[in-house]
Amino acid sequence: MQNGLIKEFTDSYLEKLFYFCLKKTGSSTDAEDLTQDITLNVITALNKGVTPSSFSAWVWRIARNRYSAWAKEKHDRRTAISGLDVSDHEIGDNGKSALDEMIRSEQIALLRRELAFIKSDYRDIIVSYYIEDKRVREIASRLSLSESAVKQRLFRARQILKEGMELAREFGKRSYDPEEIVYTNVCTRPGTLGQPWTLMDPKLNQNIFLACYDNPMTVEELAIEIGVALPYVEDTACHLASQSLLVMNGDKYETAFPIISRDAQERLHYYYEGVMPRLVSLLTECADCLVSQYEAAGLSCYGEYQSYDEAKWMLLLNLYKGLYSLCESTPEVRLGSTERENNGIWDVLAFERYDSAPDFVGYHCQSNGFIHYRFGYAGISDRTPANLSTEETHELLLMVEGKNPDNKAVAERLTEYGYAFKSKDKYIPRVAVIRQSVTDEFARVCKKKSRGRDLDACTERQKELHGMLNELLDGINRTVRDILFVDLPESIRKNKTVIDALVGSVCTTSHTLGYIVKHALEIGWLKYDEGTTPAIGAYFKLR
Repeated sequence: MQNGLIKEFTDSYLEKLFYFCLKKTGSSTDAEDLTQDITLNVITALNKGVTPSSFSAWVWRIARNRYSAWAKEKHDRRTAISGLDVSDHEIGDNGKSALDEMIRSEQIALLRRELAFIKSDYRDIIVSYYIEDKRVREIASRLSLSESAVKQRLFRARQILKEGMELAREFGKRSYDPEEIVYTNVCTRPGTLGQPWTLMDPKLNQNIFLACYDNPMTVEELAIEIGVALPYVEDTACHLASQSLLVMNGDKYETAFPIISRDAQERLHYYYEGVMPRLVSLLTECADCLVSQYEAAGLSCYGEYQSYDEAKWMLLLNLYKGLYSLCESTPEVRLGSTERENNGIWDVLAFERYDSAPDFVGYHCQSNGFIHYRFGYAGISDRTPANLSTEETHELLLMVEGKNPDNKAVAERLTEYGYAFKSKDKYIPRVAVIRQSVTDEFARVCKKKSRGRDLDACTERQKELHGMLNELLDGINRTVRDILFVDLPESIRKNKTVIDALVGSVCTTSHTLGYIVKHALEIGWLKYDEGTTPAIGAYFKLR
């Protein structure tokens, strides 16, 4: 049994553990070390004969405990380092100046502050000379510089430090009240290191994006604005630029993706609150009519594994997005096609935190034809994993096709998540299924001359609904474009293709979809209680 558990662990958990560690640490190196530590603890315990009653819960408990230990060790190291008193070190006497005496004595606290905001070229030299007591010759040899160059930089560093220490620095608001952005991943394929989540989740990164948005900043300005020591800002900004989320504008960084401001969201909010009752009323009638059409043809447009009330969550959003794509004024381009580092294809659309925004509606990247809308409402999204692995969606697809599982451990895990249940020895999925073969059969039935009164009546009403929706969506496109255009920086406004992609994405991602779900819940067309399956919004799209 132990060998089987070890195999299950290496096959099914290592990749997930790495992404867990990467998200927690924000560093691929730390994530690799932490993953190895967790793996060692798991395999050591199994080799000693431990047989957990719930393997998955046991593994993740070890992962969380080891992360807590790692975080504590890191905190203790930082505390120890930050507690060092520079005045305890003997400073080299190479001809003391009045500034040297000031650095050694009453101004040591100001020195520490300024060292946090001085460029690395100068910081390395000043720390080596004053703190580490290195001589100019040693510093020159280590940095591969001439002694003259070291002396010049040391002289300039002294000037910069003195100027800075005489300033009453005014740190930006983000230094004491960091902000937060809500972002949507328009993701065709995630990066192999968990991008874009690992790039967008850290609060330091978010505040860099906000500070540099339509406001190019040097790393020194950034460090002061967000109140973080320059070495950390330098490394982070350089990494974000390598991932094309920041761009260089001379010696300054600027955010490379759109962030919709609170003001723009407020204008969208009041517009949506006025237009959504009409839009949702038409959409829900259109969905009911579509289901009736299929039933009159003896077919189901959402498969046999969910009830209509469960499938409504997916059908409503798919219907809206499908009709939106057919609207004449809808932009043809969308965000989500940019090729990135580490084999990713994704874009980011962000929003400043806005209190009146509806609960988010997220969207899985696709795998094996599996798609899942994720709902912030009532914490629904917290009841299932953020993503299903390729292996998990493969097992779920086998259930949909009525086949036996390839990996029973994975099948059991899917039942724990709520994507399936077990009836005797058979696994039954709880997801909707859209089959192209059923859609094609429905089209053939509709083309027959003798279709039946119910089908004819539904078809005529659908034509009327589509016409009204097309007119309404045309107005939404124009209004959203106008609201966004005045809010965007010049670098984005002048690019029509980017504007088109942004309008199309805002209208079809979490922001607008959240309003549609909110109003459908308010009129009672969508229903939710504690007994509702967490797999609402999950479906397969198959041939």
